Amino acid sequence: MERRRILLVDDNPHDVELALNAFQDSGDHEVLVAVGGREAIALLRGPAPLPDLILLDLKMPQIDGLAVLDAVRGNDTTRAIPVVMLTTSGEDRDIRESYAHGASAYVIKPMDFTQFREAVRTITAFWAHLNRHPRVG
Repeated sequence: MERRRILLVDDNPHDVELALNAFQDSGDHEVLVAVGGREAIALLRGPAPLPDLILLDLKMPQIDGLAVLDAVRGNDTTRAIPVVMLTTSGEDRDIRESYAHGASAYVIKPMDFTQFREAVRTITAFWAHLNRHPRVG
């Protein structure tokens, strides 16, 4: 099976560590981490290969998840990349706005590590392996 590139965008070091631990059991992913929206946008515009999936936090300082989502959807080369909002917010307004800006899915981060790990694995299994979308980059 082909290794999939996943871009994890989150400004919280604890959440990044939890997500990386969730990916640790699987060797078929290359996980790139962008600490915040500014770094994510720079990475997506840079020379590195584009990710097959973006896991995006919503609440980040400077450039939030919606602004990153707008940048992804507003660029022809990144438009087709699935973007899963992975955030602590369960507010209806945040969910509606995320979908209005082009989110592929919206997942509330479980607080329990076992549930968080299972959520990350399920998201990745579907969006990076089962789902078919146009290849980018």
